[in-house]
Amino acid sequence: MKVLLDTNALMVPEQFGVDIFSELERHGYLEFLVPRAVAEELEAVSRNAKRGRDKVAAKVALGLIKGCQMVEGRGDADSVLLELALDQGAAVFTNDKLLKKRLLSRGITVVYLRQCRYLDIAMRKEF
Repeated sequence: MKVLLDTNALMVPEQFGVDIFSELERHGYLEFLVPRAVAEELEAVSRNAKRGRDKVAAKVALGLIKGCQMVEGRGDADSVLLELALDQGAAVFTNDKLLKKRLLSRGITVVYLRQCRYLDIAMRKEF
């Protein structure tokens, strides 16, 4: 299965010490996709972050994306993630609450960090 990685998801290993790739594989996700818009966001955070922790996490994330498949998609990262998830039939790993809600409303599976220790999956509930 495919999963698109958001900026904040790629910063999880440095910020929380969670091996996101092992966790994703545990859930059956073996294809890790990073939109170019997310890579650009990480580059901006690594250059412009005032807080050292975010700056370091972004630099680590830039190293991690080298092991992922880069996919085209420029513009607003959230919109790119939504469009690519629909086009690719992929889940999205994000911790952004607003994006999570937006994705779920469109029927897209969301992977997220739970209790700062492990990854969990949210899917749209049918009523």
